[in-house]
Amino acid sequence: MPSRYFDFRLALGIPLLLMVLLLVIDPSPVDFSLAHLFYEPGLGFIGRRSFWLEDILHDRAKQAVIVLGVLAIAGFALSLLPTRLRAWRRQLGYLVLALGLSTSVVTPLKTLTGMHCPWSLSEFGGQEQFTPLLAERAPTANPGRCWPGGHASAGFSLLALFFALRDRRPRAARIALVVALGLGSLFSLGRMLQGAHFLSHNLWTLLIDWVICALTYRWLLYRAPLAQRPFQETAWGETCR
Repeated sequence: MPSRYFDFRLALGIPLLLMVLLLVIDPSPVDFSLAHLFYEPGLGFIGRRSFWLEDILHDRAKQAVIVLGVLAIAGFALSLLPTRLRAWRRQLGYLVLALGLSTSVVTPLKTLTGMHCPWSLSEFGGQEQFTPLLAERAPTANPGRCWPGGHASAGFSLLALFFALRDRRPRAARIALVVALGLGSLFSLGRMLQGAHFLSHNLWTLLIDWVICALTYRWLLYRAPLAQRPFQETAWGETCR
């Protein structure tokens, strides 16, 4: 069955353009301005020791996303058997792969970039010197691991649900899109209140996860609808303009 039309030129072009802009235009002035709103000199970030932000919004929420991933794997395994889930095999396989890629790419990127968290920087009571994303890191015994936002990825990775559902359950797909963007934004804000990430860290996470989910959708699920032809064939095989 053909998929509902999806403009990949816009869906990929806009995020890639935003990535280029984030590389060309230094976002650190905005990042620091926002971080200072959540920082109290001598006390630290206002959410650093919050039970709700750390135990509930961070730990429990991350565990819930892990449970969802496990359920997706279990569902895909069951779809290989003669069950009702068999009709959803491709969608479940896509969901497993897209969720896995969206979340697993974060750790290697953190190691590769070595960006420090706001709470580690001298401007916010830490010991480390800030350097932009593409700049050479200042010498340190403790490389950072804060770019992109890992916890934000737990929310934004759920964009995979939107793509998994869009061709068969459009209304549910729209709900999934709102939920994914809402949770990712909520997780991002929580970590910003704790001093764990700058805004740009989480924006990068959103863009990376969207591109991964869209590309995986194009590869595994998308079946382009029949192109509109300049000539339409009649029932008798004749061609008319």
